[in-house]
Amino acid sequence: MRFHRYYEVDIVNGPGTRCTLFVAGCEHQCRGCYNQSTWRLDSGAPFTLEMEERLIADLQDTRIPRQGLSLSGGDPLHPHNVPYIRQLVKRVRTECPGKDIWLWTGYKRAELSCPQREVLNYIDVLIDGRFVEEEKDATLLWRGSRNQVIWDLRKERG
Repeated sequence: MRFHRYYEVDIVNGPGTRCTLFVAGCEHQCRGCYNQSTWRLDSGAPFTLEMEERLIADLQDTRIPRQGLSLSGGDPLHPHNVPYIRQLVKRVRTECPGKDIWLWTGYKRAELSCPQREVLNYIDVLIDGRFVEEEKDATLLWRGSRNQVIWDLRKERG
């Protein structure tokens, strides 16, 4: 997997103070996307074990408490990214108790493959759906267009 940006302290992409990772690769290529540079799978830099260790350490850092991890892109659920994202969210769930995980994808929840759905077992909030320029709404919280849905998976699990 490759990534474009990593913010060890972010207050924009989800609630509270967070770590945010923007991965490379997106099949949707939505008109009006603000992050077109992340579309190509071969763009950005490799997401190495060293980078993963840094992300985990940042989430565990008590000097700047983080509420959780946000995963965006590109698309974290691009089929190429799924094995890496699954490994990462499983590790965060195990090693960073109490941290929430938010994930943005252009796929609709109903379209997800079995491997993509498996990732949902480890995340707390899914924002799904392509960005639709005709439904763009700057007043929406955590999403860019009205067609996108925020799924609170914690409530579904009880």
